[in-house]
Amino acid sequence: MSLPSKSAPSTNASHVLVVEDESFVRMVAVDMLEDAGLPVAEAPDADTALRLLEGKAQAFCVLFTDIDMPGSMDGLTLAARVRARWPHIRLVVTSGRVRPSRADLPDAGCFLPKPYCRSDLLGALGQVA
Repeated sequence: MSLPSKSAPSTNASHVLVVEDESFVRMVAVDMLEDAGLPVAEAPDADTALRLLEGKAQAFCVLFTDIDMPGSMDGLTLAARVRARWPHIRLVVTSGRVRPSRADLPDAGCFLPKPYCRSDLLGALGQVA
């Protein structure tokens, strides 16, 4: 599976950044994406994700983030910051506790409810691609 297309400037962006505080859930999501042939990076919280994106944002095409996370910001705030700073990165947010309204999602963002399976995750990525 390959993703880049939607308004991606001429970059080689192909990586998916998975941001999830629950290590087992993060590991499963990473495995699903890697099994689909996608290069993946991972972060346990929003602050780590932003540090990863600094200087390397051009490598990423999708941010896949949980909403409920400890730290300085939740996944919706992270997604909004990423959208404002790196508009080429597409956004998929997930949660098993919160179902954000369409207005709460950043422009062109997609919500994927937990629990999800591999086809749900890949479908969400395809929806934002």
